[in-house]
Amino acid sequence: MSTKILPDSDTQSDVKPDLSHGDGDHERFAHYVKKAKITESAVTGTPVVALCGKIWVPNRDPKKYPVCPECKEIYESMQSGKGGGDE
Repeated sequence: MSTKILPDSDTQSDVKPDLSHGDGDHERFAHYVKKAKITESAVTGTPVVALCGKIWVPNRDPKKYPVCPECKEIYESMQSGKGGGDE
């Protein structure tokens, strides 16, 4: 009979999928996502998609980060197209 020694848990690392774009900038911002999708993600753990295209599972307080400039620009362009403009 053979006995194997398992490595200490200190030497093993958790492997988490990298769902970011890889440039790191998206990690520094709070992103715009539909509120229902945020709630769904909190319950199920499924990733969400921001207006700028970032895909991730939200787990930080967005109030601690500046708004993503891409998301903000897209959101504002969507709001200006709703017809509540200057008449």
